[in-house]
Amino acid sequence: MLEAYKEEVLRIAQRAQRDGLCKHRSGNFSYRDTESGLIAITPSGVDREKLQAKDILIINGEGHIQENLSNLRPTSETLMHLAIYKTRPSTHAIVHTHSLYATSFAILGKQIPAVVYEALNLGLSRGRIPVAPYARPGSEKLAQSIVGPCKEAQCFLLERHGVVACDDSSLDEAYLKASYVEEVAHLYYNTLVINHNQEPPALSQQELDAWKYPDQVEH
Repeated sequence: MLEAYKEEVLRIAQRAQRDGLCKHRSGNFSYRDTESGLIAITPSGVDREKLQAKDILIINGEGHIQENLSNLRPTSETLMHLAIYKTRPSTHAIVHTHSLYATSFAILGKQIPAVVYEALNLGLSRGRIPVAPYARPGSEKLAQSIVGPCKEAQCFLLERHGVVACDDSSLDEAYLKASYVEEVAHLYYNTLVINHNQEPPALSQQELDAWKYPDQVEH
């Protein structure tokens, strides 16, 4: 089963590269098996175009390496991944990207409001994508900084850093969330430009929570 998880982590990591959500060696990805508590996680400093399934490490919930076939170091953001899994025990998958528009707002420490219904997919609780306060990448302080935003939403920004998306089922869903964060950020940026930097109307959390699949549609 762990081999399948490693293949999934590899597939999503390389997809992020192809789709432009990450460039060069930025970003990191993990998947947790809730039965064993073991985590498949990307290594540090490896070009994703050269990454292979055997390069994906297996660690436990305390960060101790259980399998390291290529003798690599786990991602420098391992502490952050572990903190998310501890803060949101239902989480199976984590995607951390440096997508252009969302990271631009992260640099400003600016929350992104739910300007379109795609925000329904982000697990928000306050009608906005929150921001974790700045801390040095890879540090224990960063791992601590994400606790509040992680409790508030399944997707959040890291100030001056990037994007994190979590999911309770699969890496594909976590990746979709990260993609939606970038889409919402891009639309928010466009509306600010068009509206001369005036805040656009946004959907309230109450409106997001009230949306239901229409009864009139056959399924």
